[in-house]
Amino acid sequence: MYNSHINNKLPLAREGLPFVAISVAFPFIFLYFGFVLLAILAGILSLFIIFFFRDPDRKTSAPEGAVLTPADGTILEIRHLKDGNNPLGKPAVKISVFMSIFNVHVNRIPIDGTIKTVTYNPGKFFSANLDKASKYNENNRLTIETPGSLRIVVIQIAGLIAKRIECWIKEDDHVHAGQRFGLIRFGSRLELYLSSDSQITVQVRQKVKAGKTIIGYIS
Repeated sequence: MYNSHINNKLPLAREGLPFVAISVAFPFIFLYFGFVLLAILAGILSLFIIFFFRDPDRKTSAPEGAVLTPADGTILEIRHLKDGNNPLGKPAVKISVFMSIFNVHVNRIPIDGTIKTVTYNPGKFFSANLDKASKYNENNRLTIETPGSLRIVVIQIAGLIAKRIECWIKEDDHVHAGQRFGLIRFGSRLELYLSSDSQITVQVRQKVKAGKTIIGYIS
């Protein structure tokens, strides 16, 4: 499957190109009319937008059973859920990753497998670092089934500033660990649900990188 977002060769996410083009134009427009201060401010804003939409190329290498973090950011929470009242429908471990506006916002697939479901849910826009964001905010849920028939769930969650979730894959797509699958702008949260017997290898407040950091192992 070829997708210009997933197979992006540019240093910027394609989703951000229109924003970058518009923001870069404004400093020149202000200079043309002699508004130097506005031109400087617009130039600073355009640099931030370029920085926000950066999409570095990353080579992924993970041992069998390893689950990679789907997002850059900070581990906000690791919670063991003993009942089936969660997206996996059985005892699970929930790992939450908070993305600030300074993190790379391109999301990546955590493990090889097949997309079984993609479910978008409209909602509110509470700050992504709050617990209620997980329950009430706009989100997009992916269920991935591994070649060994194990399932994990990845949820993209919008935040207070983030008002748009992008997902570039669909049901029945075969995906690979480290593959780009979406983006949220601007500042948000991702949650990962693994089976309760998974070995978790990260800690709360740890910094992680999508497609690079191993978040745990399933078997």
